[in-house]
Amino acid sequence: MTTAPTAIIADDEQHLANYLNDRLSALWPELSIVGIAKNGLEAMRLVDDESPAIVFLDIRMPGLTGLEVASRLDAKTHVVFVTAYDQYAVEAFDRQAADYLLKPVTDDRLTRTIARLKKKIAQAESPGDVAGILKQLAQVLPTAKNNYLRWIRASVGETVRQIPIDEVLYLQAQDKYVSVYTKDGESLIRTPLSELSAQLDPNEFWQIHRSTIINVNRVVSTQRDVMGRTQVKLKECKAELPVSRAYAHLFKQM
Repeated sequence: MTTAPTAIIADDEQHLANYLNDRLSALWPELSIVGIAKNGLEAMRLVDDESPAIVFLDIRMPGLTGLEVASRLDAKTHVVFVTAYDQYAVEAFDRQAADYLLKPVTDDRLTRTIARLKKKIAQAESPGDVAGILKQLAQVLPTAKNNYLRWIRASVGETVRQIPIDEVLYLQAQDKYVSVYTKDGESLIRTPLSELSAQLDPNEFWQIHRSTIINVNRVVSTQRDVMGRTQVKLKECKAELPVSRAYAHLFKQM
């Protein structure tokens, strides 16, 4: 009799954890998700209680980061990092046989991860040298807690662009998407604005409205209309962006 593999998911973004749970249930119905943690400490408690074969760990979590949780796991647990870091940062440890999922997780990439895990479990392979993987990560992510986005992967039609973060003029939520505006035009990503905000340097990017984040270095001027509402103009951009009253104080120092 074969025992179904078990797993936990740890991610402080509840909707992303639920999404990964749903996709795993659809693509790997034999896998039993025995718990979802919203921070690193909860993840450790679930690991102690459930002894899962696999843990899906967000790298950036409160309490303990995914890297810190991984460093405390025993040698029997397979680790899959779930990260929003750009592909250039993570491909270094991809070559070390560790597995990772880049947010937003796609079915194609998740299917490959599942195939890799199934093979490891079926052949009773060792999860690998987690200590070595973490050492490798420390080299490519030297300040993981404060390592802000350097690139944004955004779509224009069928093309995926790698946009350096300092080329972004502003970001604006549009229903299920976020529009990324540069001097070359508009691209789309499916990452929620709230998730992006947490990955941006707060000294470089300010939220000025519930749906808008601007690159502060691109601000040319601000203007108040007769109703006292503030508008922002940016370099290389024709749009005048409204500032919510809740964020108007940001511009008093300029």
